[in-house]
Amino acid sequence: MKLIDYIKIALRQFRRNLLRSMLTGLGIVIGIAAVIIVISAGQGMKGFILEQFNQFGTNFLEVETRVPSTGSIESGGSVMARATGTVITTLTLDDMEAIRKIPNIRSVYGGQFAQDIAVAPNGNKKTVNIFSTTSTMLEIDNSKLAAGRFYTEEEDISLAKVVVLGSNLARDLFEDVDPVGQKIKIKQYNFEVIGVFEPRGFVFMDYDSFVYMPIRTLQKQILGIDYISFVIGQYEDKDKLPETVADVKALMRERHNIDPEDPDKDDFIVSTSEDVEDILDTILGGFTILLIALAAISLIVGGVGIMNIMLVSVLERTFEIGLRKALGAKRQQILKQFLTEAIITGLGGISGIIIGVVISLLISVGAASLGFVWPFAVPLYGIILAVGFSTICGLVFGIYPARRAANLDPIEALRYE
Repeated sequence: MKLIDYIKIALRQFRRNLLRSMLTGLGIVIGIAAVIIVISAGQGMKGFILEQFNQFGTNFLEVETRVPSTGSIESGGSVMARATGTVITTLTLDDMEAIRKIPNIRSVYGGQFAQDIAVAPNGNKKTVNIFSTTSTMLEIDNSKLAAGRFYTEEEDISLAKVVVLGSNLARDLFEDVDPVGQKIKIKQYNFEVIGVFEPRGFVFMDYDSFVYMPIRTLQKQILGIDYISFVIGQYEDKDKLPETVADVKALMRERHNIDPEDPDKDDFIVSTSEDVEDILDTILGGFTILLIALAAISLIVGGVGIMNIMLVSVLERTFEIGLRKALGAKRQQILKQFLTEAIITGLGGISGIIIGVVISLLISVGAASLGFVWPFAVPLYGIILAVGFSTICGLVFGIYPARRAANLDPIEALRYE
């Protein structure tokens, strides 16, 4: 017998018990669809998060303050410093200007966060996060202004009392009134609103509720400090990134009098957009593997269903098996026949691929209709994984029933009925 003969017999058997065959493969179909949806959702989520990060610019590196290691205390970045009440005051605007001069650095801006109460002329007031930066922020950051303008370097140097508002904050403070040209009060100072950003969404923080202020104005007029929390630099050539990171570290250690042989004493951390993507890949990869493992439970359940139904099929066709063996069918032929039926039942999971792709597409379309950038993607490895799962399930869970059928004694089988 040829392979096509085994397939014809298997299909004839499926048509004879159509409903049972469909129910047998249902667990496989659900499991395969779940695997496809999980993989597609992971790719969509990665695209969504990267799109949010791209609002802050591409090809960037960040220098932020860090608590130096003391040997007994674990070091950490600015978030840990704020959590422990430690203030690192060594990073300055002069450091930012020095980083600007490093080869492969196209532009830089420095920043500092603060919090205070903003009061509008109509009496509306709100506790706000202040995001103070140099005027070069928009050379790197991809945020767009909905109205007005951003402040200039001259305004920053002269400690001008001007601000740009996030879209949500502008609405909360001024409601239906155009904020541009209006005043808000922070501490005892009146600040002129010169611009409003377009909505940019929530990326770890609600940037649409921020007040954007010249950094020197915040330092001298609001906080009375001379340090900053971070420096963002945009590099030109990605191939030179390792060299650029090394140059930044060497520069910072020289300026802060840190021994290059003792990096534990670094009071800064240098991270890049590549690091962000690597961390994102690791997190989403682990999460996807976990969900695939959960979806695999459906495949196992479906495989057990295939084995049970194949055992029932062997029992029902005992006389047929005995007759075929009496007429000269070999053990290997009976084994191949039942394995073919089990594998074809498992391959019914291909319909699960179609269902998974359709549902993934609907999720992408639904997210887009809500204003989210959620790319539709079903990687080839996901389809290969799904087909491989369904085939292996049919094969593994079909071996026992097939061996049982092949090992039947023809005389006993003919006497069965």
